[in-house]
Amino acid sequence: MGLTSDTVLALAVLSGVVLFVGTVWLWPWLARRSPRAVCGRVGLLLATQLALFAAVGLAANQAFGFYASWADLFGRETGQGVVVDHTAGESGGLLEVVGTRRVQAAGAARPEVAGQVQRIEVVGRTTHIATPAYVYLPPEYFQPRHRARTFPAAVVLTGYPGTAEALVDKLHYPRTALDLARDGRMQPMILVMLRPTVAPPRDTECVDVPGGPQTETFFAEDLPEAVLSHYRVGRKPGSWGVVGDSTGGYCSLKLAMHHPGVYAAGAGLSAYYDAPSDPTTGDLFHGDEELRNRADLWWYLKHMPAPDTSLLVTSSKAGESNYKDTLEFIERVKAKKRTRISSIILESGGHNFNTWRREIPATLQWLGGRLSGR
Repeated sequence: MGLTSDTVLALAVLSGVVLFVGTVWLWPWLARRSPRAVCGRVGLLLATQLALFAAVGLAANQAFGFYASWADLFGRETGQGVVVDHTAGESGGLLEVVGTRRVQAAGAARPEVAGQVQRIEVVGRTTHIATPAYVYLPPEYFQPRHRARTFPAAVVLTGYPGTAEALVDKLHYPRTALDLARDGRMQPMILVMLRPTVAPPRDTECVDVPGGPQTETFFAEDLPEAVLSHYRVGRKPGSWGVVGDSTGGYCSLKLAMHHPGVYAAGAGLSAYYDAPSDPTTGDLFHGDEELRNRADLWWYLKHMPAPDTSLLVTSSKAGESNYKDTLEFIERVKAKKRTRISSIILESGGHNFNTWRREIPATLQWLGGRLSGR
């Protein structure tokens, strides 16, 4: 049973309840002062506490998508086995479809009615970064009358550590995109969903780490190149956008600002505006002051030419720690005439999936209105 399985969570909750009831029931028999009785009381209390902690931890992981599997939890991921054939004249990155799944919507059995989610493996041509991802293809992609049509695409990023599965199962990006398109509120769009943690367990903050993972280059060059080589995505400027939450939100804003020729729009849900430095990131810059400055979006707005791109930021008046920073970021971007800025400000909402689910429909509608499938 997988770490995110509902059965595992149910068993953990059931174990906690059984142990609690058992402790209350057996306590009179264990009230003696003998070593055996004392050990029994300690054992029951410890087992009950562990079961409760396990249930709470599993529930939190279900809600926030921190880890995808037991191997992911214990840092023993091994699912990166993708063969790269380095043939002469090879163009584009490697993209391999390794599985498909249905969209959770009416008509899910038929891709031409509800679209399809494909699980892919990507290997960057220049960075050699290998990572899994999910691609949502809208129903129009499979319909004969649209067989020559190209579509806009949006890269969708999780927070750290995050799981790509959570974008499909918890945040419902494919189903939301399908519903919006069906209602005529958004044009059909391809979604490329993955986590920014492409060198797990390290949090690279989408930085080209000196002597380390070239994460920004992967997202700015390798990923679009690989997707374009396999799917019917528009090739002209304005065809790509990027959206993410938390760490993925910071990455999305940075990618749109640094690479406006690639990403015509970037949306940061509950984003922050400067790369942190902590045990999960390690030393991202190795003394490179220019690299450090570029990762600071405040510095970038002040010292670099205004990028020709559209940005969206979100926050909440109560519940989000980035509220004041977000208001300040909006004001600073407004002073840059070439850069467009929009926002979603909720009255209340914490840094969690429920808040982002409330923001995603409007965000996708905003994103779709700024992209072209040409």
